[in-house]
Order: sequence, then structure tokens, then C-alpha cells
Amino acid sequence: MLSAVIACFVIGYVVIVFEHPLRLDKTVPALLMGALCWALLSLGFNAGALDVVDSYGQLFSMGGHGVDPLSEAAHHEAEHGFTSSLLHHLGKTAEILIFLIGAMTIVEIVDLHRGFDILKGWISTRSKKKLLWIVGVLGFILSAIIDNLTATIVLVTLLRKLVPNREERIWFVALIVIAANAGGAWSPIGDVTTTMLWIGKRVTTAGLVEYLIIPSIICFVLPFIVASFLKPFQGNLLPEEVKSEDGVEVGTERLLSSKTMLFLGLGMIVFVPIFKTITHLPPYIGMMLSLGVVWLVSEYIHPEEDFKEERKDIYSAHKALSRIEMSSILFFLGILMAVAALETVAVGDVGALRAVADQLRAVIPNQDTVIIVLGFLSAIIDNVPLVAASMGMYDIANFPEDSKLWHFIAYSAGTGGSMLIIGSAAGVAAMGMERIDFIWYFKKIAWLAFIGFAAGAAAFLFIEAYFNPITG
Repeated sequence: MLSAVIACFVIGYVVIVFEHPLRLDKTVPALLMGALCWALLSLGFNAGALDVVDSYGQLFSMGGHGVDPLSEAAHHEAEHGFTSSLLHHLGKTAEILIFLIGAMTIVEIVDLHRGFDILKGWISTRSKKKLLWIVGVLGFILSAIIDNLTATIVLVTLLRKLVPNREERIWFVALIVIAANAGGAWSPIGDVTTTMLWIGKRVTTAGLVEYLIIPSIICFVLPFIVASFLKPFQGNLLPEEVKSEDGVEVGTERLLSSKTMLFLGLGMIVFVPIFKTITHLPPYIGMMLSLGVVWLVSEYIHPEEDFKEERKDIYSAHKALSRIEMSSILFFLGILMAVAALETVAVGDVGALRAVADQLRAVIPNQDTVIIVLGFLSAIIDNVPLVAASMGMYDIANFPEDSKLWHFIAYSAGTGGSMLIIGSAAGVAAMGMERIDFIWYFKKIAWLAFIGFAAGAAAFLFIEAYFNPITG
């Protein structure tokens, strides 16, 4: 039965990786994989063919394997252990999903009020090199606040107004992917993986900022410096290119509520880590509070001069909720629960993922090398399950909060995905919006992403060795 659970996970994962050739939304195999892994685990456990490990490392068995049958009390305790483990993993997954739903809804409310159009008014340059750095810095900063996926979508939309020529624009978009992923790595709300580590109490906001801000800046800046000398970023945009597609200058189409909702939305998202620090409550509670405040203001603010009640639905939170990507939320649900099944099924007296970690340590004694390999893997396959698996592989008792291990995983998984266009949510979004070819990105951009990733990793290891030597 253990082989069946692992096979289910592997097959589901392969289908997810090849979602584009198969023309199948990755949410489908993720949900099937999550449900079937737990179904197989339950069948094997109740038949006595599998043991499970709960979140405290306690082993539960139904008494198979040729041993004497369990007493009624022991049988009940084993069943309770299995159920408690399932509910524990569902609860931890729900924390992440509720947090993401809240953040995505706030961003959509801001977008409905055209808050992000404010950013367009800040860009007046015609120099391609200057434009590259402006959108790069915006991507780096915005991704730390509203997450790398949303920042990429906002900036790609902005670039469509500024650079109508697609052949020129895709170069800017590709570099934004690097900037957004680098910016998301040092913020607890900048990427799903850092959010997972933060909510899972592997990292703190202060720890991420302190030890990842410099490597992330290097990962962003170095590729941009090199790209500044490349031919696509030489010269100026034509005067008519600093226009929107309908000929209206960028930044003129604003609502009365645009500026208010932009700064309120971004401010309330940034408030979440502050709320957690003050109250010591889980982050999703702070996100619920922030969403409530933004929703409240959106109900009473007047976006237009002659605002009429019948137009209220256009700017309502209900419309924002209908625009969030529920398929992404369900994908995270399926993939995280599938990984949780591997964390729960016992191999010997530890979970399967912990057993894998032990084997990796035996084969590759250098832990830093293992995590760098994880960074390269995150360019090939989704970094969410990789980070989820790493959280199950390494014991928090041996690697406490803000250990070097967790910082390096956050950096590698967050920035390594830039090396391929399919390696991150930001890259996939850019690929879909601009129809960027996989091979084109691999030939033109992958080497830039690699030098940024490698330089940032070297900087991280130097900082941890000399300024944080006591953490493991």
C-alpha cells in the first residue's frame, strides 16, 4: 500500500508538470492526487498494512503485520490518531488558503477601483534602460507587498500600455519575472512558499528581512545590470509608445477612489505581519481583519463624481470575490494535502518525507548543496509541493524557527523558479498573458536568472556564516 500511495503522488505530479501538453488544468490532478493519497492511506491503515505518524512524531498502528489484534481501546486510539493527523494537516492547509483568499480579494478590490493605474502615472521616461529599472524596482517592491504573481500581472498590464510592440515588450516582461520572484523571497507575504514557511512557524518576518533582503536584492540587481547592456534595452521608445492602446495618455483614467483604495489596500496587507507580532495570533486572523477594513471602506466610498447606487456592484467586494482565482486555491488544497499524506504515512518509525531527508543526508552530506538542488528543481516543478515536502522532511525540533535551513529554502525555492518560465507562478502568468515561448525564455533569459540566483545564494551563505553562525 505504501507503494500505491507513492505511485499516486508521482503520477499526479507528472500530470501537473505536463499540464500544458495535456491541456489539462493542474487543479484537476492536484485534487485527485490529494483525495486518492488519503483514501489509499486510510484503506491501508484500516487493513493494518500501513502505520501513520502524527504531527508529534507518535506512531499509530491498527495491529497488522502478523501481531496480535488490538484491544478495543487501542483500536479506538489508533483511529483517533489517524483522524487527528488528517484534521491537523487540513487545519494547517486551511490557514494558508484563508490567508491567500483574503490577500487576493484585497488586491482585486484595489484593482476594481483602478488603484494600480496610479503606478502608470509615475512613469514618463522614454528610455528603455530607465524603463527596465523602473518596472524592475516596482516588481521587486510590489511583489513583497501583494505577492509576486499579482505584481507580475499588474506590471504586464502596465507594460502593454507603455510598450505596444510585443517583440520588445516580452524582454521587459521576462525580466519582471526575475524581479518579482526575488522580491517575493524576502517577504512573508511575497510568495506562497514564504507564506507557508511563515505560517508554519519556520521563519519570522524579521528573520526573512534580515537574512534574505541582501541576497534577494543581489538576485534582482545583477541580472538587471547585465541586461542593461543588452541590445533590446538600448535606445528610446517612440513618443507614441508612451500611450495607451486607445491613444489616451497613461495615468489619466483614474477614479476618485483610486489613490485611497491603493494605499489602503497595500497598507492593510503590510499591516498583517505587524498584527501578528503584536497579538501573536496566526496571520490569517490579521488578513481577515485587513479584508474587513478594506471591504468596509469600499462599501461607502464614492469612486465617481456622479456615483449612483446602481453602479455600486461594479466596485463591490462581491465582484472582487468573483474575480479571484479559485482554481489556484483548490490547486494548493490538493497539492498540500497530498504532501501531507506522504508526511503522515510511516516508513519505519518516521514519516515518509522524514525518511527521504535521512536518505538525502546520507547521500549528500552537505545540507547547503541539497537546498541549492531544491532551487534548481523549483525551476522544473512547482515550488509549493517542494517547500511543503521540505517542511515535512526536516524536524522543527532540530531546525527551529529562523534556522539557516529555512531561510535558505525560502530563498532557493522563491528565486530558483526564475530559471525557467514554468518554474514560478509569476513566470506562468507572464507566459500566459504574453504567450512567451518556453525555448525563447530558456535561450534568452535563463542565464540571467541563473547568475542572479547563484550570486544571491553565495551572498546568503556568506551572511549566514559570518553574521548568523549559531543557527543550524
